[in-house]
Amino acid sequence: MEGDKKKILIVDDDNFLLDMYALKFSQSNFEVYTAPGGKEAIDKLTGGLAPDVILMDIIMPEMDGFEMLEKINKDNLSKNSIKIILSNKSEQKDVDRGNELGVSGYIVKANSTPREVIEQVNSILSQKVTSV
Repeated sequence: MEGDKKKILIVDDDNFLLDMYALKFSQSNFEVYTAPGGKEAIDKLTGGLAPDVILMDIIMPEMDGFEMLEKINKDNLSKNSIKIILSNKSEQKDVDRGNELGVSGYIVKANSTPREVIEQVNSILSQKVTSV
């Protein structure tokens, strides 16, 4: 199982961050898929993509991360995916809303280097694998 690449869908409207995280995760043995917004991510999930992890921003045009999570839950999309928020919104009400919508982690961009983000994602993944 150690050699298997985990699939990750990274959703962020910031192209620089999207590309940078895609590169960093691909260098860390992940099969990376990206979407520049919630609507595009939903299209990929509806089209059959079943990532192990969905890493999403909250603040995005058209459909924000919370709306995306609501749609994923309502339509029962990718129910086995671990959902993690990666955002600069760090208020407790945002963390609480993420938890209500079933996220497994909440990472504040400004407080984490890309390496720390990857470490946190791997940590959440390993906790989920051992608890199953």
